[in-house]
Amino acid sequence: MRRRRPLRPLRRLFGAPPRVPPALRRANAWMAAGEYLAAAEAFERLARGAETRRLPRAPHLYLRAGQARILAGETAQGMEHIRYGLEMLAARGQWPALHRIGRRVVRELNERGLNAEAQQIETYLEETLPEMPAGTPMSAARRKVTLPTHCPACGGPLRPDEVEWLDDVTAECAYCGSPVRGE
Repeated sequence: MRRRRPLRPLRRLFGAPPRVPPALRRANAWMAAGEYLAAAEAFERLARGAETRRLPRAPHLYLRAGQARILAGETAQGMEHIRYGLEMLAARGQWPALHRIGRRVVRELNERGLNAEAQQIETYLEETLPEMPAGTPMSAARRKVTLPTHCPACGGPLRPDEVEWLDDVTAECAYCGSPVRGE
């Protein structure tokens, strides 16, 4: 009897959403519940695994791990993760993402009263980002579409100016790759 081929490649052909790891769902649920230390540890494991497999989600997972560490009161370790996530974006030449995410990180650090840490990231961005020609839009997400605040598949936050848009109404989750349709 002939063995059947696995159906996984067909899922991708027909645009089925990727499978979301349960660990990613748990990590995002812990963040939402305020269990920042557990979330940080989970995001760190996910980030290391994604980096080992050279997956495009690794920088976002390191950034989320850093955010969780900072919220758990472990600012120094959180800053290491944030810096590493930003460095990964720079190494990949993802300049618009580095600009948008970096500016958000600076804003959030300042809001938490972590002004020295915000200045470190600001300095890093100034030294790292290439000169952009005048009139070059850094955000391709100037859309009239409203996205949900969190990914329905993994629970990760969705920011319209930081997601990759697949078409005029569909964005890709930065954490799990699921397509998310806006309204």
